[in-house]
Amino acid sequence: MVSFKSKLDKVVGVMLMVIMAVMVMNVTWQVFSRYVIQSPSSFTDELSRYLLVWLGMLGAAYVAGQGNHLAIDILPTKLTGEAKRKLLMVINVVIILFVIPVMIMGGTNLVYITFILEQKSATLQLPLAYVYMMIPFSGLLVLFYQLVDLKILMNQKNSQNS
Repeated sequence: MVSFKSKLDKVVGVMLMVIMAVMVMNVTWQVFSRYVIQSPSSFTDELSRYLLVWLGMLGAAYVAGQGNHLAIDILPTKLTGEAKRKLLMVINVVIILFVIPVMIMGGTNLVYITFILEQKSATLQLPLAYVYMMIPFSGLLVLFYQLVDLKILMNQKNSQNS
């Protein structure tokens, strides 16, 4: 499972780099077309907004998988041994209890509703369901990463008891 996680980390990292590169090229084209050609591109603003949503959601999942998510770490840094391990397990469970209903179930519901209503973006005419698909996808990634962390924390207890 840990080797799969490292491979997944590489894939997600490459996806983030590609999204960022496309976003940089898109914004560069927007500035060039507006100030040099004097004919602003019509799609670049909308595309950069959607790319930023994807970058933010996927980046948050990636960072959660690296254990670097935003946190107040006063208590974990003060604790050691079994108390720290138990606290980290509780934190992982709380994250899972957030991710499942909000990101996975809520995000899937959002994708479903926008797909059924056939909502499209104003300029690109892209189905908004495609844009919103990153929410449940990122939720699944966060869930996977937290489950891997939980398994590692549980194995630490088993190895200490042996």
